[in-house]
Amino acid sequence: MSWLDDVLWDKDGLVPAIAQDAKTGEVLMFAWMNREALEKTAAGGEAVYFSRSRSRLWHKGEESGHTQKVLELRVDCDKDVVLLKIEQTGGIACHTGRRSCFFNRLETSGWQDVEPVLKDPKEIYK
Repeated sequence: MSWLDDVLWDKDGLVPAIAQDAKTGEVLMFAWMNREALEKTAAGGEAVYFSRSRSRLWHKGEESGHTQKVLELRVDCDKDVVLLKIEQTGGIACHTGRRSCFFNRLETSGWQDVEPVLKDPKEIYK
């Protein structure tokens, strides 16, 4: 039996994956992984996810160059969520050009952007 068999995949063969900065503990992004993505991540040392919108594997940074070096892989107590402790290349994890995908904070007026754009996405994605 493989360590991949221990993961509790959902009905679509996916598992939630959280990317966390290994030094600061900041949660940078959330994505999905299928079995192949998790296996490639473990083998190659860089984050590979499964894009539900494109129905294909997605090597983080394949277009932007903002790859994620995986320093440690963990699974939660139920083995149904994966945690990647990563080093974010270029300091940008979000396709909006921000460090983290979690840049909206709830204020009394609603959701507000509270993190700066570090690089214009038009410069990242050609």
